[in-house]
Amino acid sequence: MLTLFPDLFPGPLATSITGRALKEGSWQLSATDIRNFAIDKHNTVDDTPYGGGAGMVMRADVVAGAIEAAKQQMPQAPVIFLTPSGAPFNQKTANRLASSTDGVILLCGHYEGIDQRVIDTLVDEEISLGDFVLTGGEIAVYPVVDAIVRQLSGVVGNDETLAEESFADSLEGLLEYPHYTRPDVWRGLEVPAVLKSGHHGKIAEWRKGEAKRITALKRPDLLK
Repeated sequence: MLTLFPDLFPGPLATSITGRALKEGSWQLSATDIRNFAIDKHNTVDDTPYGGGAGMVMRADVVAGAIEAAKQQMPQAPVIFLTPSGAPFNQKTANRLASSTDGVILLCGHYEGIDQRVIDTLVDEEISLGDFVLTGGEIAVYPVVDAIVRQLSGVVGNDETLAEESFADSLEGLLEYPHYTRPDVWRGLEVPAVLKSGHHGKIAEWRKGEAKRITALKRPDLLK
């Protein structure tokens, strides 16, 4: 993580499944303070934008120093910039990054953004969590890392769980089907009988049908 706020890490990534995997050494995290690469005595990392306008822009020389230092430690790792103008982050991207043995360098922007010259020359990929703007990239890093780490073998405990989640290939990229557990009847609502039938073929058929129904209702764009 290349960030102006290294104290934010590991943050929530140190809890629950990702936290346990971090303690067990299934994955590693390092947070580098971009401010360490400032070139003046005031540790300035930003400046006013050329052409005018509100806000400040992170300096090219400072951010480049942080990226190049990280590349010395992880020379094959892609540099990914978290930005609203990036490509939408999805499960396929998480799977791709999880399958890499080179690691990943996540660049967190702040203020009005980063000097475009850094993006053009040192950033390999830009990703976005959606059509909204956050105060900084640090908050966006949490779900990105969580989605990647849980794809690592053994992290979630049972790898078969991953195969039946939303967007998985086994569900043809659809949303996940509903889940039920005890009690059998709750406030007059009963668990679907097919799930208690023990007939695996019928259960699989029901789950596939429910996945299609829910996807059509909530995310019809995925059916296209």
